[in-house]
Amino acid sequence: MAPRKKVEKELTREMIMDAARELFSQEGYQNVSMRKIAKELDYSHGAIYYHFQNKAELFYALVDQDFHLLDLTVERILSLPLERSEKLKEILLGFIEFGLTHPSHYEIMFLIKDEEVQYHVQAAPDTSYRKFAEAVSTLSQGSPTVQQIWSIFLSLHGFVAHYWRHGTPYNEVQSLAEAHVSFILKALEQTA
Repeated sequence: MAPRKKVEKELTREMIMDAARELFSQEGYQNVSMRKIAKELDYSHGAIYYHFQNKAELFYALVDQDFHLLDLTVERILSLPLERSEKLKEILLGFIEFGLTHPSHYEIMFLIKDEEVQYHVQAAPDTSYRKFAEAVSTLSQGSPTVQQIWSIFLSLHGFVAHYWRHGTPYNEVQSLAEAHVSFILKALEQTA
């Protein structure tokens, strides 16, 4: 029996989640195993199971954590001492910036299509979408309909997905993001 190798650093949930997020993004959910995550971290797969029962639980923890980060972005903007219209603009820009600044997070949240994990991706987005919809509704001049809020969300998501696909960082498309958000806000004002 080989002696145990000395562990330099205690394995944490955060370390596992960071490695798993990158592997899921690079290789897809189906192609990543708990053993592969452990190998990436240079730990035994048993050490991973100490923190997560299985791959699905680990994936769900990622989805939950990533949507929580997006929720914090919205909450931070809502707490800023800005006028309503400026807060609304910042929330829309904040969504784009979040997606392009955290591409692996965004992919886990919105772009993984694996059927095995789809039900995990249903609950967390509902809470975030509700916060987003309430912020848009509260900060808009009129009373946007559910369909209009959904269209705004899809427009932002399309922008992020397009530039995410090309690996474009937010700072390279910030002026385009601002123009896109201005276009959305003008369209929203016209329907008020």
